[in-house]
This record gives sequence, structure tokens and C-alpha cells, in this order.
Amino acid sequence: MADLMKGKRGLVMGVANDRSIAWGIASAMHAEGAELAFSYQGEAFGKRVQPLAASVGSDLLLDVDVTNEASLDACFAELGRRWGSLDFVIHAIAYSDKTELTGRFINTTKGNFLNSLNISCFSFIDIARRAEPLMPNGGSLVTLTFQGSNRVSPNYNVMGVAKAALESATRYLANDLGPQKIRVNAISPGPMKTLAGSAIGGARATFRHTEENAPLRANATLEAIGGTAVWLCSDYGACTTGEIVHVDGGYHALGFPQAENL
Repeated sequence: MADLMKGKRGLVMGVANDRSIAWGIASAMHAEGAELAFSYQGEAFGKRVQPLAASVGSDLLLDVDVTNEASLDACFAELGRRWGSLDFVIHAIAYSDKTELTGRFINTTKGNFLNSLNISCFSFIDIARRAEPLMPNGGSLVTLTFQGSNRVSPNYNVMGVAKAALESATRYLANDLGPQKIRVNAISPGPMKTLAGSAIGGARATFRHTEENAPLRANATLEAIGGTAVWLCSDYGACTTGEIVHVDGGYHALGFPQAENL
């Protein structure tokens, strides 16, 4: 390892277990020398995250509800108290009612629409606003998206709209925060065998389809996504902002399945 993140400190939000994309990113950051803090929501997730955090030498765990302003304020106040400054934030947070991730998008309820946009998109803006004062020398904000933001993906439904909003927010935040040398980017993996991915109807079939048809004939790995995040947050990513970086085996470039699968 090259210690690409040595001397840098960052908050990782959204680890659910050791198969989470957020954990893949945290592992890569740790391997490159970063000092990490973790957020979780509620006692159940806290019990899962604590041993993972300990395995990378972190004792800074913060219970955060991104729909609660006071909770977010307390999180960033504690980061400021403990560290004084922050170099990066990984936002791996999204939510929709699982029952609305099957069937027709037209049946999305107003309540779930607003809640999904709030948690999956607005939370990134809310977090960026609080992270900015802790990044006086610049930094990096990274969120996670999916190709359902710009192409219809079966059963992705309201999450596709939320991710489209998130990608747009990424570009606007990049413009706002650029003068402060804070970069804002999104990573777009293909389907993943994660807790969040399993909530989408037909997830197994989708995973197989992309693996069989992506130019690399493979879906993304946690290691590849983690490495991409390291690049974006390291000094090598100094001139990259406002980007949606695909880590999906090239599937996003296709217009049709491979000839043998038509």
C-alpha cells in the first residue's frame, strides 16, 4: 500500500455490515492510512458497526438520524471537538419502503416519495453544509448512486428518481464548494449483493444479467469501489469534481445485451 490517505481523517456513513459498499470503502481507506469515524442509526446497527470499526482502529462511532437536524448537528459538533477538521465524508445512505420497490412506479405513494428523496438526496446536501466548516483546507465528499437514475431499471422505482436528484445535487454542490477546494463526486456501482441491494425486487436476476452482459463480464467488487473512493479522496483526485464515476464493469456503456444474450 502507498499510504495515499495517511494523515487524512474522514466520516463513513451507512455501514450496515461487512458486505456494505460503505464498509468496502472504509476498508480501502484504512488500508491507505486514513483515520476513520463511523455513523450508524439506532442500537441494532450500532452493534453491527462497533466490531467493524474496532477492526480498523476506530472508537469514534456516532448515532445519527439524517432526518433529525439536532442529530446531524451533534454529529459534526463531536467531529469538530475530537478532530478539529475533516478531510472526507462518505455518504452511503438511501431508503425507500421496500414494498414500493416492486410493481409499477406510478403507484408510488406521496409519503414514501418525500421520505425517499429526503433520506437519499437531501441528507447529502444537509451533510455537505455541516462538513464545509470542518474543511478549511479543502476536502472530498463522496456519495453513492446507481444507473437507475437515468435509465429505467425494473423495480428501482422511486429510488431512480431519488438518485437522479442526488446526481444533480452532486453537480450543484461541486460548483458551490469548489472555491473552498472541496470536491464532490458520486460513485455509481452496478448491482451489488448488499443488504440495500437485496431490497430491490428481482435483485438476483438483475445481478446475473449485468454480470453476463457487462463488457468486463463482471459486476463491481467492494475492493474496486473502495479503490475508486480512495482515488477521489486522495490528492490524486485533486482536479476531479462534479463527476459520476461508474464502477460497473462497463455495463452503463451498453445499448443492448451482448449478442449471445439477445
